[in-house]
Amino acid sequence: MQKKWIVAFCCSLFITACQGGLGGVLDQVAQMQTARPLTQNEIIAGLKQALEVGTGNAVAVTAKTDGYFKNPQIKIPLPEQVRKAEDLLRTVGFGEQVTAFEKSMNRAAERAAPEAKALFFTAIKQMTFADAKQILQGRENEATLYFKQKTAQPLGQRFKPIVHAAMSEVGVTRYYQNIESKLRVLPLGGSLNLDLDQYVTNKALEGLFFMLAREEAKIRKDPAARVTDLLKRVFGAQN
Repeated sequence: MQKKWIVAFCCSLFITACQGGLGGVLDQVAQMQTARPLTQNEIIAGLKQALEVGTGNAVAVTAKTDGYFKNPQIKIPLPEQVRKAEDLLRTVGFGEQVTAFEKSMNRAAERAAPEAKALFFTAIKQMTFADAKQILQGRENEATLYFKQKTAQPLGQRFKPIVHAAMSEVGVTRYYQNIESKLRVLPLGGSLNLDLDQYVTNKALEGLFFMLAREEAKIRKDPAARVTDLLKRVFGAQN
């Protein structure tokens, strides 16, 4: 039986070669290889490779200068307490301080972003076949949800002290204190009463996971984003 299959296959290749040249032969071989069912090891390896690419890209985008500040989708806005008083502050000549405060919060997030990469990669290494299968067959943000479940808490713990230190370096704390001091002496200004470290940390993580979801969607939907043969095979099979 095996010999007959080999003879038939060779005849098929010969006919294809006569009709379409060597390129046609190679295409047929590639199609037959692609048709082979994926093994568990290939699925896990493909998923891990995809997630390493996706998380690496998400971190790189957010960690660069203006990665947060000039991206309207993840830019950290003024806290609600400050937004309510923004017009008043700008009216009394405190506009530059308000703008600098907003920019410095985003700079702090950009400095903290690289810390996510190690935690993401740890989660990838711990992935089981069941995890990989769920991610591969799940929603278009299934991997992002997996990372949120596995890394959100440790990321928050790691981010907060880094954000705190970065805020001191780039002036967030100083600008915030100046704004709060100004509000206290203004009519109806009041006090901001804000946990600034937690606010910036939460917004930084929201932005990071948002960008990760975008990278995941690219790999699922766009063949050009599958930068290795294994990615093409694993995700091509799903499509």
